[in-house]
Amino acid sequence: MNEDIQFILDTTKESMDAALKHLEKQLVNIRAGKASPSMLGSVMVDYYGSQTPLSQVANVNTPDGRTITVQPWEKNMLQEIERGIMYANLGFNPMNNGDTIIINVPPLTEERRRDLAKQAKTEAEDAKIGVRSARKDANDEIKKADVSEDLQKNAEIDVQKMTDTYVTKIDTILDNKEKEIMTV
Repeated sequence: MNEDIQFILDTTKESMDAALKHLEKQLVNIRAGKASPSMLGSVMVDYYGSQTPLSQVANVNTPDGRTITVQPWEKNMLQEIERGIMYANLGFNPMNNGDTIIINVPPLTEERRRDLAKQAKTEAEDAKIGVRSARKDANDEIKKADVSEDLQKNAEIDVQKMTDTYVTKIDTILDNKEKEIMTV
């Protein structure tokens, strides 16, 4: 196979991998009822004037399936952490007991589960758009490449197979997340 074509295929695979990784990262933020430290992954805290991820100023644990505890490394950070959790707008109501912050994760209502499933579908659709965009870019590059028509056709077929594979992976990830969300 021509080096140019191989480069195009490798670049396309990297783009599609990135779309898949982004989807997985986004789906982690969609909670499925069980408490998890990753639920607070997006929380930023004002740490001596700079916005810092919560995980860098405190230990985040889940003693059980319904509770998240945040143990700051410095006691004077309690109010800042509490404020950060509120600003993150995750729908949690943190309670400060003077040593730790305790968050009770409420069970999801049926309506909320459907909303989260819809949100997961939207994220999956965005990932598919990313994959299709990578396919389009690859096909454009293949057409520009100075290679035989047969090589172009074969490369386009390879790109389409790659696209189908990634779309299937995205559908599988979405199905698993929807099951996780809808399980009471």
